Amino acid sequence: MKKLILTLLFLATVTAHAKVTWLTDLDAAKAQGIKENKPLLVDFTGSDWCPPCIQLHKVVFESAEFAAVASKYVLVELDYPRKTPQAPELKAKNAELSKKFGISGFPTVLLIDAKSGDVFGKTVGFGGQTAKEYLEKLASFKNTPEGKAALEQEQKSAADRSAKSRVLGQKINDAIAAKDFKSAEVALDEIFADVTGPRKAVLPFNKARILIQIDPTAKEQALKYIDEAIALTAGDETMGKSFKAFREKIVSGATAAPSSAPKGAAPKAASDPKKGA
Repeated sequence: MKKLILTLLFLATVTAHAKVTWLTDLDAAKAQGIKENKPLLVDFTGSDWCPPCIQLHKVVFESAEFAAVASKYVLVELDYPRKTPQAPELKAKNAELSKKFGISGFPTVLLIDAKSGDVFGKTVGFGGQTAKEYLEKLASFKNTPEGKAALEQEQKSAADRSAKSRVLGQKINDAIAAKDFKSAEVALDEIFADVTGPRKAVLPFNKARILIQIDPTAKEQALKYIDEAIALTAGDETMGKSFKAFREKIVSGATAAPSSAPKGAAPKAASDPKKGA
């Protein structure tokens, strides 16, 4: 009997997950949101090229936890593929929406009031959170004047961090050109000073990349950095796989020099290492 109950619970979970539906037309989603009095959850993603986007879908949007709360939103996926063919009309429309909402990195997820069109929640990037942690972040956004003000302040802080990261990034590039690893390391430590969780793994990863470019003979220290990075990935398979591949290149002597620094795990979404939380 117990086994039967567990089987039924499993089937119920699968069934609930199967009902999650993503729209691809924002206007149609707004109309549905107004009709059902629901906010929009809009995912700006690069489904066939962006590792953090793929990980976000795998860990969060394909989870039973998300299936349990998905009905609170009208779900919209705006995709920006690089390999998968896309209708010219849809491609143009999505490009326009990306510009309208100021999307600068993938994945970006917005919570939007269907009636007013106001954004009251936003996450950028994905750095190894569990489904529960990510959904708690979404739930923390409030569609109220106070909630929107808090989001505005949060975005201002993120912009300030990004500006600081750009300045420090230039210092790192200058240090690489001067073959001054110590200065590059100091700037990297400052960029990642407040970062916690799996995204902290990007710090030693960058140290390994930059060190091996400045001094190709410093394999021993570079391997210590990359092993530290791998240990910090904490179950993030995509990031861990990337770091392990780079480790193999260090061992074989086939490492490619980084064109700029710092480099994160998320294409176009790693300028601010705190994003995604």
